[in-house]
Amino acid sequence: MKKVGFISLGCPKNLVDSEVMMGELQQSGYEITTDASEADTLVVNTCGFIDSAKQESVDAILEAARLKAEGKCKRLVVAGCLVERYRDDLLKELPEVDAFIGTNQIKEITKVADERVNARALPVLPIGNQTATYLYDESSPRVLATPRYMAYIKIAEGCDRPCAFCFIPQMRGHFRSRRFGSILSEAQTLAAQGVKEIVLVAQDSSRYGEDLGQHDALAHLLRELSRLDGIEWVRVMYTYPTHISDAFLDVLAREEKAVKYLDMPLQHASANVLKLMKRGGTRQSLERLIERVRERVPGIAVRTTFITGFPGETEEDFEELLTFIRNVEFDRVGVFTYSDEEGTPAFDLPGKVDPKVAKRRRARLMKEQARISRRINRAKIGSTVRVLFEGASKESDLIWQGRMETQAADIDGVVLINEAPEEFEPVPGRLVDVLITEAHDYDVIGRIV
Repeated sequence: MKKVGFISLGCPKNLVDSEVMMGELQQSGYEITTDASEADTLVVNTCGFIDSAKQESVDAILEAARLKAEGKCKRLVVAGCLVERYRDDLLKELPEVDAFIGTNQIKEITKVADERVNARALPVLPIGNQTATYLYDESSPRVLATPRYMAYIKIAEGCDRPCAFCFIPQMRGHFRSRRFGSILSEAQTLAAQGVKEIVLVAQDSSRYGEDLGQHDALAHLLRELSRLDGIEWVRVMYTYPTHISDAFLDVLAREEKAVKYLDMPLQHASANVLKLMKRGGTRQSLERLIERVRERVPGIAVRTTFITGFPGETEEDFEELLTFIRNVEFDRVGVFTYSDEEGTPAFDLPGKVDPKVAKRRRARLMKEQARISRRINRAKIGSTVRVLFEGASKESDLIWQGRMETQAADIDGVVLINEAPEEFEPVPGRLVDVLITEAHDYDVIGRIV
């Protein structure tokens, strides 16, 4: 039996693509291995979003090529966003790669993994706002790469937003939603496999169903998923500020399994920069939005991301962003420095910001957010919270870790657990009550009660 190893880079949406490709290969008789040195075929699923992600993808391809030259591997496949963006360049520069498949060619994986096929000669499927059609469904086989108690479900593909800094529409195509029944069926299958937390992802989750002519489809979907037997938590990632409906917020407030967590990348707060980003809005309008969210969903944790150093960002614009963070006091914040991406509208904008200035601004934002996060976490000391137990901590084998519903996997802090009753069975995926005893900038510490 041929062994296939996967290196999946980038976001959870890309991970779902990798899981589907692994499922297709396994169904065709391949064995999936986690040891790259043992693989007969290596697949690198790449990210092409920003410079650092592209560099990580190139490094991974070169490392896989080294394994092919020196080890057991006989076939190397490169997939994903980087292929959509730089296919011609990659074909020229990487003769050691046997096949390149883009985001619209996931089902081609079994064909290009076959050593008998001259995959470089296969026809290229065009990508673009009108030509992309691929969308996996409940019948697509998947091999989960996440811990067995959680899984991502991609509810839509592509994006139609005009954000000036983003190349995703060119790589992923136009926005297209999966059918409601398809998602529900997949979730039921995952629940039967022991999955406790479902995380809904898309390039723009809040637009789910619009292209199918459905109103408030995300709210309806979230409500139905929250009522499935076996599922404990349903989380939504990647929502857009102009599409946060009252119906969606009401589901978050009323459904016990719909976690009180809103992931909403805002990117900036200055009207000047938001206009240049082609997103619109003002600091005041965004503050009103957050106020509405917190009024309708008491106790909700709000997560967002920002970009510093966008072309045209002045010191005054940055200070307004800093004021915004202080006023709103987000529970979670991620900050990226601007990446100048060829082919995006922002690439041609004047007023480029020195990368050193962008990094300094990022550091200031993160320092301010650490102060806010520390205060929020300290307020939890003495309270008992519900925690999804995950097992041994990534920091030390001597302690355990888990997550509150207000903490998403891999991007937020965790609950470090240093004590439990003698009879406690450390089974990953179970829900436990934890008394918070200490707090740090992003993590809290407690004991199971």
